[in-house]
Amino acid sequence: MRHAEAPGELFPPGRELSRIPAEAEMESAVEGRTASVLFAGFRALGLFSNDVPHVVRYSALKRRFYVTTCVGKSFHTYDVQKLSLVAVSNSVPQDICCMAADGRLVFAAYGKVFSAFARSKEIVHTFKGHKAEIHLLQPFGDHVISVDTDSILIIWHVYSEEEYLQLTFDKSVFQISTILHPSTYLNKILLGSEQGSLQLWNVKSNKLLYTFPGWKVGVTALQQAPAVDVVAIGLMSGQVVIHNIKFDETLMKFRQDWGPITSISFRTDGHPVMAAGSPCGHIGLWDLEDKKLINQMRNAHSTAIAGLTFLHREPLLVTNGADNALRIWIFDGPTGEGRLLRFRMGHSASLTKIRYYGQNGQQILSASQDGTLQSFSTVHEKFNKSLGHGLINKKIVKRKGLQNTMSVRLPPITKFAAEEARQSDWDGIIACHQGKLSCSTWNYQRSTIGAYFLKPKELKTDDIIATAVDITSCGNFAVIGLSSGTVDVYNMQSGIHRGSFGDDKAHAGSVRGVAVDGLNQLTVTAGSERLLKFWNFKSKVLIHSLSLDSSPNMMLLHRDSGILGLALDDFSITVLDIETRKIVREFSGHQGQINDMTFSPDGRWLISAAMDCSIRTWDLPSGCLIDCFLLDSAPLNITMSPTGDFLATSHVDHLGIYLWSNISLYSVVSLRPLPPDYVPSVVMLPGTCQTQGTEVLEEQIEPSDEMIEYESPEQLSEQLVTLSLLPESRWKNLLNLDVIKKKNKPKEPPKVPQSAPFFIPTVPGLVPRFAVPEQNGDPQQSKVVNLGILAQKSNFYLKLEEGLLNNQYEAALNLLKELGPSGIETELRNLSPDDGGSVKVMQGFLKMIGMMLNRKRDFELAQAYLALFLKLHLKMLPSEPVLLEELVKLSSQVEEDWTHLQSLFNQSMCVLNYIKSALL
Repeated sequence: MRHAEAPGELFPPGRELSRIPAEAEMESAVEGRTASVLFAGFRALGLFSNDVPHVVRYSALKRRFYVTTCVGKSFHTYDVQKLSLVAVSNSVPQDICCMAADGRLVFAAYGKVFSAFARSKEIVHTFKGHKAEIHLLQPFGDHVISVDTDSILIIWHVYSEEEYLQLTFDKSVFQISTILHPSTYLNKILLGSEQGSLQLWNVKSNKLLYTFPGWKVGVTALQQAPAVDVVAIGLMSGQVVIHNIKFDETLMKFRQDWGPITSISFRTDGHPVMAAGSPCGHIGLWDLEDKKLINQMRNAHSTAIAGLTFLHREPLLVTNGADNALRIWIFDGPTGEGRLLRFRMGHSASLTKIRYYGQNGQQILSASQDGTLQSFSTVHEKFNKSLGHGLINKKIVKRKGLQNTMSVRLPPITKFAAEEARQSDWDGIIACHQGKLSCSTWNYQRSTIGAYFLKPKELKTDDIIATAVDITSCGNFAVIGLSSGTVDVYNMQSGIHRGSFGDDKAHAGSVRGVAVDGLNQLTVTAGSERLLKFWNFKSKVLIHSLSLDSSPNMMLLHRDSGILGLALDDFSITVLDIETRKIVREFSGHQGQINDMTFSPDGRWLISAAMDCSIRTWDLPSGCLIDCFLLDSAPLNITMSPTGDFLATSHVDHLGIYLWSNISLYSVVSLRPLPPDYVPSVVMLPGTCQTQGTEVLEEQIEPSDEMIEYESPEQLSEQLVTLSLLPESRWKNLLNLDVIKKKNKPKEPPKVPQSAPFFIPTVPGLVPRFAVPEQNGDPQQSKVVNLGILAQKSNFYLKLEEGLLNNQYEAALNLLKELGPSGIETELRNLSPDDGGSVKVMQGFLKMIGMMLNRKRDFELAQAYLALFLKLHLKMLPSEPVLLEELVKLSSQVEEDWTHLQSLFNQSMCVLNYIKSALL
């Protein structure tokens, strides 16, 4: 064991420790950073679909349908039977712009490149050659057809990745908009154009077979009908033309008034029905026998219908859209209308607020501009649930059975607070809405809006709105701050108003934040007039008022530690202790408005997100910035898990929640303060796949500049006493060997085995060595003992003799370290003249002990060896003046070293006793 440079502080032996580098080393280490040292992108939650049409595949092996939807840089594959997620693809460098699939592979195009994915996950082929962005893909047997925005069509061989054929079209005459391989048409494809004409090509012979003049309107969709030679053509005008391409004659026409046709599909389960999608989210269902509209599925999606597909020979319709929803409709009604069977849905608009719910760190509550409140599970998507839209009057909706509830929906939630303590008894979520005075309550367990709308009865004006909310840790009370400066308290069980803070109002300006401590004793409110006020929660009496340098933007309280964080309008952060009501930390560095803040579970870190696209981590004990990284999209909300394993963020123009894993939980992280002029680098948002590929993993494993490996020297300082690295069994029981041997004495002598042993015999000892076979050529062994063997000098003896000549005892000490307790006793016993040794060698041994004490290394070994030496040779030492002289020197040296050690021990014990007993 080695003693540290500070008195009383100990370092474990042989362990590599991280030291604080010098200033120059610290600057070079900080310059070597490439990303965040605290957080690594894990995965995205709440993403299910975008504006790329889905792809439906049938697995003949499992006899199941699978639907694949795009979610940015990767795609998800769901089992249609339960709509459960079965695969997430690896991410690609850019956002996917179109997809296609056959029975084996999924093709996804991104930019000017497209790739083939096997098992819906791994890239097995990549095709490069286009000069413009690809927007159409069509599998074609062992080939695949790709079309870019410059109307260049290339046919690729899938397995060799080579071009088979390339066709170039004039964009001004024939801009390819859709592509179809007609059923039973061998080696032929049908192309639709934005100019309205269609062309039928034989790709094997590279010939244009026929040109359809079209209807002078751009073609937006092509779909093969169940009948051979019949194709449905969707047009920009909202018209659907059922056309026979063999005879070039139109069979029937339909028109929708909802804009261009986005996608077309036919039922194949015996009902002659065609479905057509529209940009406004409606779906029209047409009877092909009666040639009329039979049903309308209005608001099937809140955005354009990206894709719709009837499953083969089943009454199921799969739809997806840019509203982040994937839905399956079943047609089992008497009139042929579709009802929603299964769905996977996230937020369809940007998020306004996210917070972890509960203490297990497995649910995240999120509010969005689409007016919904949803819960996303960090464990599995099957635990996701939606609390629905806020309704002004839920009873009227139920009584009247309104199909379109848009008129009675509440505006989007801007802020909310949740507590799970009494969620099984009454509502545990309080939320304020955009431009609304009343605050709604929600019940997480029942997944619905609550029974009460909390607002003051005497206020009738429309100018006053709710701006801040909080709920007590017991779940009984809600505190609501208004733009007029009033702060009210309500009972969550009954919805009754329980008082207001202040005589007239709590603040002269708008309330920017409210918070209640963990014991319901103190309420903190922040107003736009730059005042922070502390109130008694029960009596509503003002306790203290504090003036701020700037108007607060938001407020956050860490209830366990009583630390309050304030984000101010001047882009700075102020941290207060609510017990002493004093400012304890001030942070500056953000270059934009601070959108959100969160504390780590232990209250040591304050993490802030701002409009300058940065996320900064501040260490509260040291008051330093320890981590900072930039994102390509400004973070709007940020929250950290109660268990500390994940950081969750939401961003501008993104519909998902992004999880970042806390690296400090599973890796050694060196948290050095960052300089004021530190320039962070941009970090990519994580994808929906948990593994982002080998390149990202290599970047995470390679913080060699950040973590400087420290190799412990043999001795930290010459003023310290250093212990050896040997185990205690080598030296601790040297004085008790006679007792140990007596206990371990065998009851009977060992018997010679009858046959040869399986293992080669070894010499007993700590270092394993094979036994040398005896060289005995004479069958009759002599019984006379050779005394020359007994007088043979050992290696340790010889090294001590060499040390007397050159005054170097390192070799002898190393030999002694390798021996066990019995071997050490034998070597020291043989130093006596009676056992074949000499006084000179005994003097050399004492000089070796003196060398160990002078260097202050192997302190406990020196004491143990010296004690055994004195025990073995105590009777003869007084008769040898040379040895007595050496012993006098050693005695004074040992006493001096021990006095120094004792003073250090006493000082450390005094410090420890003071820390334990003093009132800090």
